[in-house]
Amino acid sequence: MTKNWAGNITFSAEVRSPRTVAEMQELVRLSERVRVLGSGHSFNRIADTDGTLVSVAALPRIAALEADDTVTIAAGLRYGEVTAYLQDEGRALHNLGSLPHISVAGACATGTHGSGDANRTLAAAVTSTTFIAADGELVTLTRDDPDFPGAIVSLGALGVTVELELETQPSYEISQVVYDGLPVARLGTDFEEIFSSAYSVSAFTDWVDPDVMVWRKMLAGTPYEPSWLGARIADGARHPIKAMPADFATQQGGVAGPWNERLPHFRLEFTPSNGEELQSEFFVPRAAAPQAFEELKALGQRLAPVIQISEIRTIAADDLWLSPSQGRDTVALHFTWIQDEPAVRPVVAALEEALLPLGARPHWGKVFTVDATTLRDCYPKISDFTALAAKYDPNGKFRNDYLNTYLPA
Repeated sequence: MTKNWAGNITFSAEVRSPRTVAEMQELVRLSERVRVLGSGHSFNRIADTDGTLVSVAALPRIAALEADDTVTIAAGLRYGEVTAYLQDEGRALHNLGSLPHISVAGACATGTHGSGDANRTLAAAVTSTTFIAADGELVTLTRDDPDFPGAIVSLGALGVTVELELETQPSYEISQVVYDGLPVARLGTDFEEIFSSAYSVSAFTDWVDPDVMVWRKMLAGTPYEPSWLGARIADGARHPIKAMPADFATQQGGVAGPWNERLPHFRLEFTPSNGEELQSEFFVPRAAAPQAFEELKALGQRLAPVIQISEIRTIAADDLWLSPSQGRDTVALHFTWIQDEPAVRPVVAALEEALLPLGARPHWGKVFTVDATTLRDCYPKISDFTALAAKYDPNGKFRNDYLNTYLPA
């Protein structure tokens, strides 16, 4: 049976991988229930189904730069493949997530993001989407369509995405510098300075250690200091988890390199370890970040038995209905846990109790415990989205237990 990347989910059906769009259309048309599995980097049953589980990875591998400098890609391509093509063409995307191994369509459908005060979610780069609707017909939506803002972070509820068009920009270089020993109190007192200090910034802590590690990804040529806010440049390469070897991490030490080889935390040519973690993530309004940090420090000893590391990133606001940063500049609070779900879930519930009053939104593809009513309060456009899903899938072909629980029709 097929499992997800972390190994904590066993899917109910075997994966089918049509090799042409026409074959996928026919499979959708004839199936009673359908869900799409991307690269399997979700940590809950968002992709599961008791019907037909499909992958778009075997569809023709399209990547074509258009005259308007958008790039048309097959939905099953991984970010690492798309970005290598763009770099060869002298073009780039605005941002990338931690892993270049994830599929573009899956990342966009679940609201995956990178970091940077001025950088929106990865899905915000989409200018056009083409998907197979419940009747097997192809539907294309562009940014001038009123349905578009609801159709990108779609959780797979509208259909099977087969093609995307992304906006690009001229290629650029990034220098990555890691700092050790930032006092944890500085996260709150110097929040604006820390997260505006580079094109993309990530801070790593376990909320018990008094020192924080900060990864600053700066446009090449940006000056940086050997000592900064009480922290110092690391004396060697670092992994986000201090005890782990840094072999898989992207180049550090201020060495300039292409955007696609510095913005991710991990190198494409290595496969990060799997089967040893769970993940949760909560998105709070930017103004609430200092209070959220205080809540997390107070929970430090509760987190300690199950946490591997926590990462803090910033995301600019967008208008995509189910995006975690819809309508507001956002701070992402990410948690990598040990793979022991019975031990982790009560801790996640404690996090939710502390963060939801601050306006936190749970990540769609990770471990959370809130019920549907609470989730509806977190994402104000859920009602609009469920109406949109019913428009393209009136009989619920693309629904599953996850959607029926959290986004009931």
